[in-house]
Amino acid sequence: MDNLRPLPRISIQAFCESDGLSQIISSCSEDRRMARTHLRTVSGGIEAACTMYASSPTPNLIILENSGSSDDLLNHLADLAEVCDPTTKVIVIGYDNDVHLYRELVRRGISEYLVGPVSLADLINAIASIFVDPDAEPLGRTIAFVGAKGGVGSSTIAHNCAWGISSLFDTEVILADLDLAFGTANINFDQDPPQGIAEAVFAPERLDDVFLERLLSKCASHLSMLAAPSMLDRTYDFSGASFEPVLEVVQRTAPVTVLDVPHMWTNWTKSVLSEVDDVVVVATPDLPNLRNTKNLVDTLAKLRPNDKSPRLILNQVGMPKRPEISINDFCEPLALDATSIIPFDAQLFGTASNSGRMIAETDAKAPIAETFSQLAHILTGRAEVKSQKKSGLTGLRSLLARK
Repeated sequence: MDNLRPLPRISIQAFCESDGLSQIISSCSEDRRMARTHLRTVSGGIEAACTMYASSPTPNLIILENSGSSDDLLNHLADLAEVCDPTTKVIVIGYDNDVHLYRELVRRGISEYLVGPVSLADLINAIASIFVDPDAEPLGRTIAFVGAKGGVGSSTIAHNCAWGISSLFDTEVILADLDLAFGTANINFDQDPPQGIAEAVFAPERLDDVFLERLLSKCASHLSMLAAPSMLDRTYDFSGASFEPVLEVVQRTAPVTVLDVPHMWTNWTKSVLSEVDDVVVVATPDLPNLRNTKNLVDTLAKLRPNDKSPRLILNQVGMPKRPEISINDFCEPLALDATSIIPFDAQLFGTASNSGRMIAETDAKAPIAETFSQLAHILTGRAEVKSQKKSGLTGLRSLLARK
């Protein structure tokens, strides 16, 4: 499922004879890879399809469930062919595991025959095999960073991870600052580009690969940035799908896109977080952050039911004189392990911020620089996540002891 590309804007009608398939179709409609499709479920089998299309146009794809005999299926397919548009694709889900039936269906122009019961992954894979060009360039991976609370350092971590991925692996990375009002990516990279993400969002009809290249600002040899405006000359009230054209173009442009999502809950932030490949939640170990992280994790589980849980990064751990929730107590109600634990280091982060440089550029030998290197490996799938509860605390204690 993780490697499946989003499906294009197509219309799909599924004719279901069983409750089991109806539930699978319903689950498909909730999957982010199907977000652009228009999916409708109809009770009944191939006879119901023949009756409906005798007086209405056919969609791009018809899914037919057949629990009857093979002979009945073949007979009704002939009737369906008379009322079906020639460009319409058909997937048949049957319960007869017969290679001769499969060959006959293919000979008659059926796009795919699946032996039931089918899973959600089986069905989406089958649809993707028909409508997604296997020779097309692979879509880039999108990783969204969002803070559980304002001021937790989500933007700083997103910028350092984007820089780390681009520099460690010589991979083209786009960093998109979605906080159009108060974004800090241009400051953290000591840039002042005249154009950026605002031009892309406010002119979606112009947005293509060429226009995007003009908006990108080069931050490093393999890192480009879509910067937020440096002015408050207008407000930024967006609809839910406002950033969808931007995501579509950047996915075609770079292997990795890092999205710096502001700490707010609107239609468009909800839409962005539901569509990306990975979500990283950044929090500090206190009660408000725990509550907000729990809400985010639970909500994302509903928005992304077929995706893995968001990653958790605990930042500013060990701040002097601040009461904190222990790492174990913070992670337990979330049913998550922290992907990374970053200790509080005002000197290092402050120096990097004021000089417009990343942590690894400021002090390549710092333990936190190694942490960002590990994060880059994990987020790109080059390393597995190891439990950070114990090792993170050990590293924190040793750091504090040295200080």
